[in-house]
Amino acid sequence: MPTNNNPLASNPLRTRADLQEALKSLLEPLAAFTSPRGAQIRLGETATHYDQQAADLEGYARPLWGLAALLAGGGGGGEFAGAAAERWVEGLKAGTDPSCEEYWGEVRDCDQRMVEMCPMGFWMALAGPGESGFWKTFTEEEKNRTVAWFNGVNTREMPNTNWLWFRVFANLALKKLGAPHGAERTRADLDHLETFYDADGWSNDGPPDTLQMDYYSGPFAIQTAQLIYSKLAAEDDPERCELYRERARQYLFSYAHYFDPEGRAIPFGRSTTYRFAMAAFWSALVFAFDDPAAFPAPFSWGVIKGFLLRNLRWWGQQLAIFTSAGTLTIGYAYPNMYFTENYNSPGSPYWCMKAFFPLAVAETHPFWAEEERAYPASMLNTVASLAAPRHIVSHMGGHTFLLSSGQACHYALKAAQAKYGKFAYSSAFGFSVPTGSYGLAQHAIDSMVGLSADGGETWKTRRLAPNARIETHDSACALISEWYPWPDVEIENILIPPSETHPNWHLRAHRIKTGRTLQTAEGAFALYGQASGDGRHLPEYNGHEGYEEGASFAVAASRAGAVGIAELSGGYATRTGGVLRVDPNSNLVESRTVLPTLYADLETGDDVWFVTAVFALPADAAGAWREAWRHAWDTKPVVPDWLRRRIANK
Repeated sequence: MPTNNNPLASNPLRTRADLQEALKSLLEPLAAFTSPRGAQIRLGETATHYDQQAADLEGYARPLWGLAALLAGGGGGGEFAGAAAERWVEGLKAGTDPSCEEYWGEVRDCDQRMVEMCPMGFWMALAGPGESGFWKTFTEEEKNRTVAWFNGVNTREMPNTNWLWFRVFANLALKKLGAPHGAERTRADLDHLETFYDADGWSNDGPPDTLQMDYYSGPFAIQTAQLIYSKLAAEDDPERCELYRERARQYLFSYAHYFDPEGRAIPFGRSTTYRFAMAAFWSALVFAFDDPAAFPAPFSWGVIKGFLLRNLRWWGQQLAIFTSAGTLTIGYAYPNMYFTENYNSPGSPYWCMKAFFPLAVAETHPFWAEEERAYPASMLNTVASLAAPRHIVSHMGGHTFLLSSGQACHYALKAAQAKYGKFAYSSAFGFSVPTGSYGLAQHAIDSMVGLSADGGETWKTRRLAPNARIETHDSACALISEWYPWPDVEIENILIPPSETHPNWHLRAHRIKTGRTLQTAEGAFALYGQASGDGRHLPEYNGHEGYEEGASFAVAASRAGAVGIAELSGGYATRTGGVLRVDPNSNLVESRTVLPTLYADLETGDDVWFVTAVFALPADAAGAWREAWRHAWDTKPVVPDWLRRRIANK
């Protein structure tokens, strides 16, 4: 029974014409939700921390990332060469007119209106100037009102984050239109953004005393903004633009690891409801570069094309991401409000329009001229140690996932411990967020250790991991950090990626010193938890699917693959295994999940080591995983010698 209308589902998403049609299919349903003068688009009634006017402006502005590219490339066609595009032009006039009932309101300090100036600035810079641009259709009064409204950003305070790019784009648009703008303010913002830079192309989403290198550091904001700027400001700011292009060349060697061969990106951090904006970096490369040999091997234009289009095709398979009206929902693989941020309005997901920048370039561009290439073979069955974001990414055993420690959001973000504090994040199994604060099923502790000091009523999980670092031991990398959930509890976490001999297992070692009585629980990855036949709860393992649990292990297999967790032997503390049925809608990828979990109780004064082996084998299209998973699960890894020595010397 269809409950949605994914307009991408029947689109092959392989050619320029396919992407043009895909974009139009995303834009067309918005007309029914647009205000009479065109300045507001309201797609739902859920609220944000900012006002409704700003939320309606967000609905208007974010589709412009795609529309601007479509028009710039001459691929509008039909409605989008005329009436539909004109609707946004008229909306700009109305939204900046204080006498109009659709006026967006004056810009204040740290105002959401600043954010939406970024897509509007991109559109104005591309579609506004020149004889064919819309700016010449404005009267002098309309121009003055528009310029005044945008210049409001130059006298207001902004958060010390990627937001500074939004002011840059507002001023860049005004400059392209020949209007008064904040030139000095722009230079100061760009110079300050330099202080966010770390290494290998990576920037923090804030000053150096933060460690937040998530999708905002790349496709959502900073890397993509740098690439667009490098194209639009190339004549006026050539040295900085070349610096940005060089950083992109460095960054792509890291960023490629966040995608798997099926096109899925690893969900991590905040704002994952932007969905295929995760692929915007690949998209922005096309906008910024046109040299047939722009990038070093293995990143040909055909390979970059594959990264972008495979991601779009994967989203085309997620039928539940659209409403029956054809508009995007707030959520990830299905509608979900548990994991969203307080700034996610119903229009927020249209930041995903950044994936359509290739439509701005001609069909003769090498991106379109080259054949799509497969996922680089040199990345398969590898482990990548990424020093800047404190991530170790594994592609071993047909599973792309990352190990993480040390990152944290700089403010009190909802479910921040789940978005940044988990040990592992998977392209196949996603991650889960809490649905409430009572009991383990609500806390949803996949890839986490949970601690309870009140008999299991509430649970603490890792949010901050100070002193996180990547170390090398016996030629293998490990991610090590500390955690202090209470003043009298100290935990050391050691994360070890899979090896060639055990490609579907990663290890986690935890030393816990406690000054209080604790209950502990540790989860593997969350797994789709229903039977394939009748869709009811997974049964006990029947030779085909189901779950098993025992003295030191728990494992489950379903249509999504197989996931398990085991305590490794060696004279350390022992735990009991169980398969927990997690609260529905806690996981980003699957709405009903189970969680193989290990449990143990600790007494005051305990100083113990847990050594955990986590098994994961995602389902594959050929179905071969069903024959392979049981043998791989039964072949447990061992504790590495260097870790044994470390435990012995505690």
